[in-house]
Amino acid sequence: MKAVQYRQIGKGPEVVEIDIPEPGPGQIRLKVTAAGLCHSDWFLMDLPEEQYSYGLPLTLGHEGAGIVDKLGDGVSGVDVGGAYAVYGPWGCGLCHACAQGAENYCPNAADLGIAPPGLGAPGAMAEYMIVDDPRHLVPLGDLDPVEFVSLTDAGLTPYHAIRAAQHKLYPGATAVVIGAGGLGHVGIQILRAISAARVIAVDLNDDKLALASEVGAHETLVSGPDTAARIRELTGGRGAEAVFDFVGAQPTLDMSREVVAIDGYIHIVGIGGGVLPTGFFSTPFGAAVRAPYWGTRSELQEVFDLARVGEVSVHVERYGIDDAVSAYQRLHEGTVRGRAVVVPS
Repeated sequence: MKAVQYRQIGKGPEVVEIDIPEPGPGQIRLKVTAAGLCHSDWFLMDLPEEQYSYGLPLTLGHEGAGIVDKLGDGVSGVDVGGAYAVYGPWGCGLCHACAQGAENYCPNAADLGIAPPGLGAPGAMAEYMIVDDPRHLVPLGDLDPVEFVSLTDAGLTPYHAIRAAQHKLYPGATAVVIGAGGLGHVGIQILRAISAARVIAVDLNDDKLALASEVGAHETLVSGPDTAARIRELTGGRGAEAVFDFVGAQPTLDMSREVVAIDGYIHIVGIGGGVLPTGFFSTPFGAAVRAPYWGTRSELQEVFDLARVGEVSVHVERYGIDDAVSAYQRLHEGTVRGRAVVVPS
């Protein structure tokens, strides 16, 4: 079968031929119908050799959906021929966090050698993939896998971050979304769907700001030296009750600190490498800084429910698997509008 793999440090993704995997006991094989690309893929492919720990070769793709093709021994509760999306942050399944469906915060996964698909385990950027346990499959129902596979990360991650700050998003409050790309444009829709807050979107790219307006941002601002002052002006000097930074670079984190309100929240979602000091002489009184990671299984179900009632959608660019390398290049260059999705067959 064809797969998109990272095979050599510093060389980027390649389309290769590998064997079709066989499911072991308790496992499920999916015939992949859609796989989403993510900046996290480039984050790990850009790591120097001394920091890379994901194994090689690595089949990419932590946003996956497919049709159940074959079951390993002992698997029940999953229908062969059924359409499912893959819940990506796999955990041990036994700890307190996993018992709540919060496998994204499993404290045992690393020690047990458990890794998410595409981020250590073989991922969805292939014609077939193996899912380790039925609990990591969420029924798609009538949702188009290509249109909605990105919700497994680009929807779930902002949803988790926003839900954790929802009590700050009361009528009259302001939420700032920094970065209106793959995650940010979905985050804006989630904010509009589950809160009454005014949404201000910030980005360097005019096309992404246009998309932010299309999906519901009340205000859009080009990022620059005066952006923080403009946000303060728009909020009557108060600042934003919640700031969601989907970039995470040092300049955007510095902006987050400048615009957050007293007792507000800064949620750092992007992995741009910045660091934000907090304390009495750095952030406003009461301001909380968090780095939420991915989301829970129940939250993924909620994101799909929002999609089913038309509250959330993803702007998708489709690519065949043979075009995956060029899609990754566009992602690296920042020219993808919304989310890039590979359709293997």
